[in-house]
Amino acid sequence: MSDDLEDVPPSTMLDIYLQQRRDEVSKQTLQSHEYRIRPFVEWCEENGIYSMSDLSGMDLHEFRIHRREDDDLKTITLQGQLSTLRQFLRVAASVEAVPENLHEKILLPTVPKADQANEEMLETAQAQAALEYLAQYKYASRIHVELLILWRTSMRRGGLRALDLGDFDPDEPALQVRHRPESDTPLKNGEWSNRDVYLLDRVAEVIQDYIDGPRVEIVDEHNRAPLLTTRQGRVAVGTIKQDMYRATRPCKYGVECPHDRDPDECDAANPRQASKCPSSRSPHAIRTGSVTAHLDSGTPKPFLGDRVDMTEETMEQHYDQAGERERMLRRREYISEDV
Repeated sequence: MSDDLEDVPPSTMLDIYLQQRRDEVSKQTLQSHEYRIRPFVEWCEENGIYSMSDLSGMDLHEFRIHRREDDDLKTITLQGQLSTLRQFLRVAASVEAVPENLHEKILLPTVPKADQANEEMLETAQAQAALEYLAQYKYASRIHVELLILWRTSMRRGGLRALDLGDFDPDEPALQVRHRPESDTPLKNGEWSNRDVYLLDRVAEVIQDYIDGPRVEIVDEHNRAPLLTTRQGRVAVGTIKQDMYRATRPCKYGVECPHDRDPDECDAANPRQASKCPSSRSPHAIRTGSVTAHLDSGTPKPFLGDRVDMTEETMEQHYDQAGERERMLRRREYISEDV
């Protein structure tokens, strides 16, 4: 241990980190960060590292290999967890528990394009960070409302586009999702997709502020008043997709680029090329992440399936991206102590 550093156990440092971030991020984001950092704390204790000041670059390398090989993490998951660990070490440096530049010794893996395309999802921490940025700097804008509805309801972009002004009930509050193929807003499963979706009060408030504020008053070619509008009429599905790529770039909501790119030189910094950012996410990836987040929070699959228009089989096979440990934690609350 260096004489210039404090003697702080990894478990204590985790408590300090969570205390320091509590006023900066949402409760859900904080829980996500704890879940990502906890394996590192446990690994330190198992390997005889009882003080943060004893950590070296070699230790961080060995932990990275451990997570990749022993815990069999997917590359995209490993990248996200190591990115959070970097933030953890920055806070540790701020309280003089580790050297100031220790976080730089964590090398983030490059995610293969195949993994990005097939297994990607918007993680909870990323979603919360993007929404917090939008709430502060682009409050009640169309892009804010789009991401908020997609994340909170796990809705498909076709369902989002199909919403009319009259489909929003501010009193319940709720959104009415309806199949209207005769006027160019079909839903994927036809009338089987019809449903009413409950909203939290804070979500409904943002939607109402969008309606009262920046929403363009316009009707489409079928004389319907869309909820989400542009100057040309109802928002297109392609526009929603581009909006979500733009909203989910880490550099745009105050997070250091996890790909070690210079934002001044990165092509993805251009809003029209936002999809080139490896961390940007499509509406489908947002839906996948949202479904997984709801499952992690304890929502039973039958109830969630009705809400998001999805069978349990489809949810299990294509959308639930949780690992085996996360699935175990979901089941934990249903295990009786009396058995």
